Parts: sequence; C-alpha cells; structure tokens
Amino acid sequence: MYYGLDIGGTKIELAIFDTQLQLQDKWRLSTPRQDYAAFMAALAEQIEKADKLCGERGTVGIALPGVIKADGTVISSNLPCLNQHRVAHDLAQLLDRTVAIGNDCRCFALSEAALGVGKDYSRVLGIILGTGTGGGLCIEGKLYLGANRLAGEFGHQAVSARVVQKHRLALYQCGCGLVGCCETYVSGTGLGRLYRDIAGQNGDTFEWLCALRRQDPMAILTFTTYMDVLGSVMASQILATDPDIIVLGGGLSEVDEILAALPAATQAHLFDGVSLPQFKVAEFGSASGVRGAALLGHGLDAGISYEA
Repeated sequence: MYYGLDIGGTKIELAIFDTQLQLQDKWRLSTPRQDYAAFMAALAEQIEKADKLCGERGTVGIALPGVIKADGTVISSNLPCLNQHRVAHDLAQLLDRTVAIGNDCRCFALSEAALGVGKDYSRVLGIILGTGTGGGLCIEGKLYLGANRLAGEFGHQAVSARVVQKHRLALYQCGCGLVGCCETYVSGTGLGRLYRDIAGQNGDTFEWLCALRRQDPMAILTFTTYMDVLGSVMASQILATDPDIIVLGGGLSEVDEILAALPAATQAHLFDGVSLPQFKVAEFGSASGVRGAALLGHGLDAGISYEA
C-alpha cells in the first residue's frame, strides 16, 4: 500500500492507495501547529494506524506547504514549528522506513501530470489558486525541480509593474518577507484583499463572488482588476516554461467566471505569435496533493530525494 499525507495549516489528510494508485481509505485530523514533537508524534500515530488497517507497512510520501531544501530542511510560513527541521528524515527515524517529501503544489502538479488531465501531455504546469498560490512543472510525467528545488514557485515572483501602475495597486507585504509577490494578489486571500481595497469595505472572497453575481459595480471592477493581474501572471509562466497544458486547482479554479475569462486575460499579456496552452481544471481536485504525495512514496518520481 502507498500512503500519502497532505499537510495543511489546519488539517492533515492521510490517504491509502493500492498498487494501481486507487484510493482505498482516507481521513483527516487537526494539524499540531505549535510543537514539533507533537506534530511528528501525530504523523507517526496516523501512519501506524494505516499499517494496522492494511496489515502491512505502506510506503510514505508527504506533501506540505513551504520550501524543502536539498538537505531536507523545511521552511514553512504556514507551519513555523517545522522550520529548520528535516521532517522526512526525522519521521523516517521514528517509523524505521523511507519517507519521501515534497512541496504541496509540486505534488499537485505531479499527480495531474502522471495520472490526471495532464497525463497525455509532455510539459504540464500545475497551478494552485487557493488560500495561497504556487505551482510545479512536470516534464514527461516527472517533476522538474531545479537547483534549489523551487521550479514553479511563481507565487513569490514580483507582480508586473505595468499592472500595478495601470490599476494603482498597493504593494502588499508577503509572508515570505518580500513585497509585491504574485501570491498577495492572485490567491484567494489576495482577491479578498483587492475587493476590500477597491470596494472600501470589509469582505472576503465569498462575499465578493456573491456581489459579482448581483452585478455590483465594485465587485465587477475588482473582477476586472483581478483578471488583469492573473492574466499577466499566467502569461509570465507561459513565457518561462512554454507548457502544453496548465492544470488549475484550488478554490478559485472552481469559480466559473474566472475560468471563462482566463484565456483572453492571459492572451492580452502575450505578444503576437504566442499560442495559449490549454487550461484545464484538475481531474482529482483537492485530492491531487495527497495523491501526488503517495506517488513520491511510491517512487514513481525520480526527482525527489528520499530520507532514510
């Protein structure tokens, strides 16, 4: 059996897959956020629970938000208790087995490239538009990571100065320590922030969407601004990676208005002669991250180092 663990800021999901990567069981628990020892103990307990259910010791792959450096050290703004710890290495010691680890957005991309809507394409760019924003690039079904294991980490590239100037946007402080990162505008959190700034009132992304569908002028203006920013971000990724397909996940990928407007918004930031790749919604939806983690543990992706 292959176990995938998708670790978020509030919830941990563990899923069990068979040898054909078909889901057999899954459950969630709250993420211990403040104490590293408690976090590790919770992971070990859930994996041992899975072993008992399966009657065997399954392989383990972990997807988590943040940067996993080449030595396995984690940097995560969402889970500061993990910072500077070698999570996969330490868990491997607790469990006495190999553990694989990867960034959650990259695991999402791997899942869709290997098994989902991207499986018939050579170059697959996976992009998550959720509470945060990030992505991953897969070539021939394998993750491309780069020297710092950061390929696809576009959320912390700077937003276009042309777009900032056109819409007179404020420069937002990002949790990574930089200012004006794409994530602070195109994530769900960023969209809510844009709506509050433009409308001059408190409101989150859900309230913005309700107002948009009522044809509220401020919500429409927010939408126009957001799509211009998002289109510029997508165009930059196309010029950088030239993918055959862009696979979208996260809560904003489920907003029909965004999906319908995305091709034209992206094309507006590309020069003549550049063809758009296909945009598709992830086949496995929110389950792609945990499935990608299981793929790491399964050993199908040679680009990830395993900690023993």
